[in-house]
Amino acid sequence: MASPAPTPSLDYKLAVLVFIENAAGEHLLMLRAKAPNLGVWSPIGGKLEMGIGESPFECAARETFEETGFAVKTSDLHLFAIIAEKAYEGQSHWLMFLFRCRRPIPALPADIQEGKFGFFSRETVSGLPIPETDRTALWPVYDRHRDGFVSLRADCAPGSPVRVTLEEITA
Repeated sequence: MASPAPTPSLDYKLAVLVFIENAAGEHLLMLRAKAPNLGVWSPIGGKLEMGIGESPFECAARETFEETGFAVKTSDLHLFAIIAEKAYEGQSHWLMFLFRCRRPIPALPADIQEGKFGFFSRETVSGLPIPETDRTALWPVYDRHRDGFVSLRADCAPGSPVRVTLEEITA
């Protein structure tokens, strides 16, 4: 059996994704107008402001407000997963903190520079254009572990299928 290709030396980026639903249980997604994930639907989120020591919870609350206008407290958020994505799009490594917002968002947010929003049932999400790592890792993790906690790593090297490895799970 051949050894896997070595992981390239790339910068690590820290980011959050926030899974938010409306009162009907539909998921809020953004059709991204910028890279990464240009032209595909994904949960809201963004990069941690590391220079000020922002925590993942603080970042999730800030990004939720900045992107949607919906003010949430860190206590409204449940961290359900951490996923380390190696060589995402061959550009960088990502350490992603995945949150579920416990409060429903009251309305569809207005479009912003980063993209436009839509509400989708979970079944509909599977048929949307979404990032491959979201399809193979993030949404299945959400489905199974949104009320618990799981830590994963995903090898996202270009030209190879995404390989996801479970590192820890807590019910």
